[in-house]
Amino acid sequence: MKRLLIAVAVLSGLTMAGYVGATTQSNTKQDAKASQQEADRDIAILRKDIRAQKRQVIETKVPMTDTEAQKFWPVYDQYTADLVELNNVKYALIKSYTESYDTMTEAQADEWSTRMLKLDADVAALRQKYLPRFRSVLSGKQTALYEQVERRTQMVIDAHLASEFPLAQTQR
Repeated sequence: MKRLLIAVAVLSGLTMAGYVGATTQSNTKQDAKASQQEADRDIAILRKDIRAQKRQVIETKVPMTDTEAQKFWPVYDQYTADLVELNNVKYALIKSYTESYDTMTEAQADEWSTRMLKLDADVAALRQKYLPRFRSVLSGKQTALYEQVERRTQMVIDAHLASEFPLAQTQR
């Protein structure tokens, strides 16, 4: 879990400091684009590492027989692939927020809020979709334990990301 937290901290630092710093310190559009591409590659690697660490946490915390594991992991892998697609949306939202932070209009703020709430609903819908699939390969208690472990790790990641975001500026 400690490695997971470190990876999240690094991911958050790259997202906010690396991305914003890269775009503000570059002298040309080409430099900015190259810096952004490098940051995107680094973040992709870190996201993959976080997924691997989440898997290790589940392997450690949710006891399964070999037969249960053979049935569980393909379902989990498909869930993760679907979740990655939603997290791609989250990353795009983070990027758009950082790009427009200093110049965000009322309309952009409304759109960003709406998109974030839709993303939250989409993630909840994905969990609902997969709950019966997990339950079909694990016992009720194992499924509950898996859901707790999955939610706990995701909440840690989300809380850390949220703590790295500056709050939206309002005019008074």
